[in-house]
Amino acid sequence: MSNPVEYKYSSEHEWISPVVDGIVTLGITDHAQSELGDVVYVDLPAVGDTFSKEDSIAVVESVKAASDVYTPVSGEVVEVNEALDAEPGTVNSDATGAGWICKIKLDDPSELDELMDAAAYEEFCK
Repeated sequence: MSNPVEYKYSSEHEWISPVVDGIVTLGITDHAQSELGDVVYVDLPAVGDTFSKEDSIAVVESVKAASDVYTPVSGEVVEVNEALDAEPGTVNSDATGAGWICKIKLDDPSELDELMDAAAYEEFCK
């Protein structure tokens, strides 16, 4: 399992990229996508939607199951990965890169302090 060391991770298997201009990118981890199996559809949030920490922000559907994606941070969706409409399998092939789900303008950057670093997340997944 390859988890970028610069990312933060939640116990619900989401990742958050480093903050750039108050915005983070959110996706599901490689561990999550491997548990789900082949992803066939991603129900994305809408740009402008606001979410509180731990809200369901998206749904990832696979051949095995549908799984909610919970945001580990509060904020407003400023961009969604529309490429997932045509190629939802990108979540499987590049979960921590091109398979990102959305970008969020943070309400409270201190929420990031509650997330795990890569080493802690890898230990959590054992």
